Amino acid sequence: MRNINWHCPKCKNTEYETGQFAATGGGWMKIFDVQNKKFTTVTCTQCKFTEIYKAETSTLGNVFDFFTN
Repeated sequence: MRNINWHCPKCKNTEYETGQFAATGGGWMKIFDVQNKKFTTVTCTQCKFTEIYKAETSTLGNVFDFFTN
């Protein structure tokens, strides 16, 4: 996910780090703690401003997550 033209909208720095995290949705997913929402983050290395992007999830990954909680 490297984009050579990326720059921080706050400080204009061009150096960044990427990461990922998962979160639960609502309803039954929250009750059973199934983390079916996946996100990718892009964080500026200078000011730590972070952008969050929704990532693709798979049905198989969601089923595996349900049984391993």
